[in-house]
Amino acid sequence: MSASESLTLSPIVAGCWRMAEWKLDAAGRLRWIEQALELGIDSFDHADIYGDYSVEALFGEALALQPGLRQRIRVVSKCGIKLTSAQRPTHAIKSYDSSRAHVLASVEHSLRALRTDYLDLLLIHRPDLLMDADELAATFAQLKAAGKVLHVGVSNHTPAQLALLHARHPLATHQVELSPLHLPPLDDGTLEQCQALRLRPMLWSPLAGGRLFGGGDECAERVRAAGRPRPPPRRRLGRDDGLRLAAAPSDPAVADHRQRPRAGAARCGGRVADRAVGAGLVRGLAGQRRARSRVSAPASRSPRAPCRSDASRDRDTAATTQARFRGRDSRRP
Repeated sequence: MSASESLTLSPIVAGCWRMAEWKLDAAGRLRWIEQALELGIDSFDHADIYGDYSVEALFGEALALQPGLRQRIRVVSKCGIKLTSAQRPTHAIKSYDSSRAHVLASVEHSLRALRTDYLDLLLIHRPDLLMDADELAATFAQLKAAGKVLHVGVSNHTPAQLALLHARHPLATHQVELSPLHLPPLDDGTLEQCQALRLRPMLWSPLAGGRLFGGGDECAERVRAAGRPRPPPRRRLGRDDGLRLAAAPSDPAVADHRQRPRAGAARCGGRVADRAVGAGLVRGLAGQRRARSRVSAPASRSPRAPCRSDASRDRDTAATTQARFRGRDSRRP
């Protein structure tokens, strides 16, 4: 990649923030880089402050074991935060600094630690409230002219801060925090500005630092619950299902209905379901008998009302069916 080419990073960028905590030797770190490449991840995100100013050196040590690997990867680094550390004894307090002197010194430190002669992308890590946009733009131009930085951008800036700097020097990207547990960039104008300027944003901590999988806070639990598969809705038995249930007792809907306890009757087992089936069967038989009596009436006459004998037979059928179901309940343990 050259400074004249547009910035191209892999869709997933490997973050190196916690590399010092992994306790890997140089060979182990090299294997990690190679495994990322096998997965199609060729971009690696750094900052000078990561690991108390130690991670870039750990990464560079691994690259030194296979020098040709540098041409296959994209290296991103950030500067602009000054931490108090034994590694930087001149830093009296934590502060943000985007001055020309600090940016140039930070880039030189990063190049030496990473054992490379250029960065594919340099980001200003945090907004400097005392930023001189013209001075910083000139510093970017100087670094690019020297071939030490190919592309520049910002991280964690407001839309107004990015617009100010972008008007002085074209930026390649904006790195922002965005995850299901951190959503402000969706409605604070950040992503809309990236579209307006045709900048492809970089998202840091898209998995919320692992909280999506193991966080105990209420918000993380709600997100995990929303992602869990839900059981399909269960069909309720209707009043016209009696005949079908009686004819097909092995129907899965019937079995499910028998096994599922009802509210207020959790200890009744299948008896509630049996009674429901019995009631449906009674209504179904009675309805069919009335339908047959209406259909069988001669066309020349109006359908006759059920005679008393028909109604008596209906009541007898219902009483017999209910008695059978009561008998079944009495035989259950």
